[in-house]
Amino acid sequence: MDISFDLLINAIISGLLLGGFYSALSLGVSISFGMLDIVNIAHPAMVILGAYLTWWLNEKFGFDPILAGFILGPFFFLVGNLIYRIYYDRFEKGSGGDSLRGLAFFFGILFIIEMILILAFGVDYRNVNTSYTDKTIDLGLVTVAYRLLIPFGISVALLLIIRWAFKKTYFGRAVSAVAQDPLALQLMGVNPVKIKGYAFGLSLFTAVIGGAMLIIIQSVQPSAGREYIGLVFAIVVLGGMGNLTGTLLGAMILGVAESMTATFAGPSWAPAVSFGLLLLTLVFRPQGIFGK
Repeated sequence: MDISFDLLINAIISGLLLGGFYSALSLGVSISFGMLDIVNIAHPAMVILGAYLTWWLNEKFGFDPILAGFILGPFFFLVGNLIYRIYYDRFEKGSGGDSLRGLAFFFGILFIIEMILILAFGVDYRNVNTSYTDKTIDLGLVTVAYRLLIPFGISVALLLIIRWAFKKTYFGRAVSAVAQDPLALQLMGVNPVKIKGYAFGLSLFTAVIGGAMLIIIQSVQPSAGREYIGLVFAIVVLGGMGNLTGTLLGAMILGVAESMTATFAGPSWAPAVSFGLLLLTLVFRPQGIFGK
């Protein structure tokens, strides 16, 4: 097969931009699953909920999707804190964690979100119109769409800020400590349940930002979150559990792999890439390419 150099470069650049966006989608899972050991399978559904609420604020009040995402962020943080409290009381407290029932709990949340979105907005695809959605930058060999470039920049910046906060702030160090030894943290006078609640709330804060980025890139419908379940967990496992730098690099790898597959083998093969990489990582390097 003849491969055009221009086509190859565009596929790589598109994949890197897509990977940056994927890092925002996976960031919350890296926190909840990688650091807190909570298998929040409903995270992509939370992303879609954030996308719909972003669309609503854009339609009704003309808010830019990015601004709308940050406006909704504190609300999602509080909801995340509440969900973790319920999860803790029912599945962690006194039992050391009942993973199977906990997984069913998040499956239930996923289906409830989908039903609420269908009843409230119907099953039609929704998208937003902004001043930059259809604009591109022509760089000679490469044409870059603003609808990919802006989500890339914001997603990478968000991940790097949170990574810095986890390394340099008291809260970040407490989250790292609760992931390793909650009992030791409790003996130091820190409430591990409160810390985990805040961290889980932060994971949902990132979900709404991811939703705002998603609806800039493409249209959404209520069950679209299911398409991203395998992808976000594949990125977290690929990059290393709880390793935020690894999440970013893993997202870039998967983004480029998907873009190359869609360009040269056809779009229908692209969804198989995330599951293929997940299986290969689990078989040959279970700790992830970049380790925990």
